[in-house]
Amino acid sequence: MKKTLLLALSLTAAAYTAQAQATAPATKAVGPVAGPAITFEESKYDFGSVVQGGTVDHTFKFKNTGTAPLVISNIGVSCGCTTPEWTKVPVLPGKTGSITAHFNSTGKMGMQNKVLTIESNAAAGSTTVSLVGEVKEAPATANAATTAASSTAAPVATDVKKVKEKTTSSKVKAKVK
Repeated sequence: MKKTLLLALSLTAAAYTAQAQATAPATKAVGPVAGPAITFEESKYDFGSVVQGGTVDHTFKFKNTGTAPLVISNIGVSCGCTTPEWTKVPVLPGKTGSITAHFNSTGKMGMQNKVLTIESNAAAGSTTVSLVGEVKEAPATANAATTAASSTAAPVATDVKKVKEKTTSSKVKAKVK
């Protein structure tokens, strides 16, 4: 009796599952968007790290996946350290364009996230891409290292008139007063 009841419940559950799958609405195939549409190959570029004062240039490539020409009217940036250049002519459906971002790290330190806001006639409205990475402190220059080394050197005896020092390939003469 228990086996029969369990078998009946199992068959009923299987029947409902099969019916639900058979009556599920078919998903609509997604085609091109009506009007212009911008699709980027990548929306975020991680440049890793750069020394303070260095620059980063990256080109974001995009495709017009819509059905009408795409026109980029403006690109806003999150700070003046980033300047954009972009395709100025209309990008026809199925064709590609590019946006090149130039980031100057002078005066910046630590993690950076520079956002470019693309304003266009795309059906979805404005979109963004970003440059991310770290700006590291520039190493000390050779002059600073020499100055630091000479300030910590031991005092030189003043009674020595000439010092001859042999190096691997030449002789050096130095006078100490």
